[in-house]
Amino acid sequence: MRVQDIRIEDYHYDLPDHRIARYPLSERDASKLLIASTQQQEFQEDTYANIHKHIPAGALMLFNNTKVIPARLHMVKPTGGAVEIFCLEPIGELSSEMTKHGESSWKCLVGGAKKWKEGAVSAVWGTEDAHEYRLSAEIIDRSNIYFHIKFSWQPAAFTFAEVLSAIGQIPLPPYLDREAEELDKERYQTIYAHLEGSVAAPTAGLHFTEAVFEKLTANEVDLEYVTLHVGAGTFKPVSAATIGHHDMHAEYFDVPRQLLETLIAAARIQRPIYAVGTTTLRTLESLFLMGCKLLQKPDLNHAALEIKQWDAYEVGAENATVEKALQSLLNWMDQQELDRIVAKTQLLIAPGYMVRMIDGLCTNFHQPGSTLLLLVAALLGDQWKTLYQYALDHDYRFLSYGDGCLIQLRK
Repeated sequence: MRVQDIRIEDYHYDLPDHRIARYPLSERDASKLLIASTQQQEFQEDTYANIHKHIPAGALMLFNNTKVIPARLHMVKPTGGAVEIFCLEPIGELSSEMTKHGESSWKCLVGGAKKWKEGAVSAVWGTEDAHEYRLSAEIIDRSNIYFHIKFSWQPAAFTFAEVLSAIGQIPLPPYLDREAEELDKERYQTIYAHLEGSVAAPTAGLHFTEAVFEKLTANEVDLEYVTLHVGAGTFKPVSAATIGHHDMHAEYFDVPRQLLETLIAAARIQRPIYAVGTTTLRTLESLFLMGCKLLQKPDLNHAALEIKQWDAYEVGAENATVEKALQSLLNWMDQQELDRIVAKTQLLIAPGYMVRMIDGLCTNFHQPGSTLLLLVAALLGDQWKTLYQYALDHDYRFLSYGDGCLIQLRK
């Protein structure tokens, strides 16, 4: 069966509302961890505080160090009506837009858009010195779903990142069904969040603490980081009957040359690699597929290298090794005089895709009928049903603030 013909109804399960974790536990690493293996049917139960016991000594563990921005803005029309703007991604390059002074343009969702026909909306905020500042927004263009919004503010000495920090709210997932609270500013970020740009957290990493990191490093597990800025599309439900009619969201990732060298060295000695989160896995597999493209056509330009939705099933990767694929990407970076690879990926990992880059995945329990659940099924096959039923039967908490699982692919 073609991947495009996968029926979404086959990846639904009954998730009772009370199993959705709407708030985090008081201690991050107290969340439960369910260990599954493709080599055996039984599951093990533990907590994230003990994840080091389930990662092989000397392994390489990779995390996504993106940082969630307070992308939800509550603004007011001149007539007093409320408008909510959700910043999805900048029109220009992310780092430059976040550091711009005076104005910045973004692709946004707008709540209350039907009543916002023209003119600017605004929001005001104050500082410790009792001054009042103003942010304004106007519509530059619109489509059926998205808006091109131009923001401007005074004084222009502030960067857009500082403006968001002053008046924006953390954009919690819609399935939490509550407004963001003060605790979410800390708890809806990983402790290693570094590069601003996501509108959703890489939630598998929310359970890690400094104490967990210390135990891992004591076990000679090396910790490395990729950056993939998670977009709101990660929550987009699959409304089509088959995955072939679903438009997979695209996200930007950023990986330094040094990490490629580390991954090549790991592949050479078959060092175990563990990914924390589906976003980390998508980044790693995208690097592999880019390398496969270059093995076939070494002179591809940057745009042609970016990974489209079905590339994973159309790029001839059957005979490529991880070492050769990543080396071809590294060689291309040398030719382009790049010290990091920044690109967009639309990679859809679903049953039928063979994961190449990892020996294990740490991830949360995902929504029924979601592309994230399809990714889990790509790793476990039909065993995902047994795993999820076990979690439901044993009081595991689901979704972003919930418990998680460690999927062991090879031993």
